[in-house]
Amino acid sequence: MNRCVLFPAVYLADQIAGDPEWFPHPVRLMGMAIARGESALRRPQQSKVEELIAGAALTVALVGASYSLTRLVISHAYRRSNVLGRLTEVALGWSCLAARNLEQEATFVTKALESGDVALARQSLARIVGRDTERLDIHEISRAVIETVAESASDGIVAPLFYMSLGGVPLAMAYKAVNTLDSMIGHTDARYFYFGKAAARLDDAANYLPARLTAMSIVGASWVCGESDAQIAWKVWRRDGSKHKSPNAGQPESAMAGALSVRLGGGNFYDGELIPAEPIGEEFPAPWPEHARKAIRLVSAVALLGLGAGMLLSAFWRPRRLR
Repeated sequence: MNRCVLFPAVYLADQIAGDPEWFPHPVRLMGMAIARGESALRRPQQSKVEELIAGAALTVALVGASYSLTRLVISHAYRRSNVLGRLTEVALGWSCLAARNLEQEATFVTKALESGDVALARQSLARIVGRDTERLDIHEISRAVIETVAESASDGIVAPLFYMSLGGVPLAMAYKAVNTLDSMIGHTDARYFYFGKAAARLDDAANYLPARLTAMSIVGASWVCGESDAQIAWKVWRRDGSKHKSPNAGQPESAMAGALSVRLGGGNFYDGELIPAEPIGEEFPAPWPEHARKAIRLVSAVALLGLGAGMLLSAFWRPRRLR
């Protein structure tokens, strides 16, 4: 399908349908494959090298299979009919985006805060973050929402569009496999330190450009929307982008901190353990729910900028048609 048609179609499908529970989302299938692959490849008393090799094998297998199977399914659909091929390509491309779902989940938390129901806000926040939420106050909940939408703007919107523009829907699906592997096994605890090493490093590499493109898009969206300061967003991004323990997450988060003039970062509790982190935008005050609202609007603008940039990039970089 022509990318100038595919991109708007995929974006429109995501805005209309979001991420319904009934849909057999490929990420859920990837999660099942990762769990089964881990059970098959891990053995008691494995050495560090064996764990590293087993995790790398699982990573390569899932990413390769995600790309190949997506390409095969789309090609087979096109052989049946052009209409079926286009519908299949759009449906699979839609499953790679998370713009509407991100906005809905973040808005639900923000509405709960605005209505004064902090308990509901904590409960709803736990659906979209990994940190402990039971004791978070209104500022910490707002911070969590802003950080989540900023980071998710990269791996849920900009990155899939970026890879879709380079290699079509199959490459975008391969990226989702990388992202899913990192979320499931790319941890630094004792269980996954070696087994998930390959997945974590591949995710760092795959998100390197998209994270920085997202930060630039947040700066651009701040300028376009006019309710945020693009110059401060640029300044804080360039100064604090490397403060995060992740080489990529700090890029969009620091740009968002500057755009909203709020303090992000700092320590979080995970399973009762405090994990310290440097503050981002340390000179600014703590965020309020209205800042979370602004962050959601900025990410919606980032999605539109990413859509336009993806269409422009695909005009110069044309993937081979899946026929």
